[in-house]
Amino acid sequence: QVQLVESGGGLVQAGGSLRLSCAASGLTFSAYVMGWFRQAPGKERVFVAVVSRRGENTYHADFVKGRFTISRDNAKNTVYLQMNNLKPEDTAVYYCAAGISLQTSTEGFHTWGQGTQVTVST
Repeated sequence: QVQLVESGGGLVQAGGSLRLSCAASGLTFSAYVMGWFRQAPGKERVFVAVVSRRGENTYHADFVKGRFTISRDNAKNTVYLQMNNLKPEDTAVYYCAAGISLQTSTEGFHTWGQGTQVTVST
């Protein structure tokens, strides 16, 4: 059974940091591109960051560049999202996902976690 389980979300003040983790099981983790997306209340799910199979290539959405960093540890079957200098507009449910190709569309990712809530207060 393929599973992605996110953790690390919570409530943080603006300017603070959080590190999200996504643990994968039931799949050959290193065979998949991994991405992070987020969905705020009443809005569509949007791309945040993606990392290639071996971690050598990453791409981040413009609105998180310089603040968020995606990484992965294939030995631990885990992908991370380090989030620094958080802003209230970063409040959302954050999802990790596994896909085949390095892209930013939700349609390119076939397996999703259940999400973890990140709330940034002023």
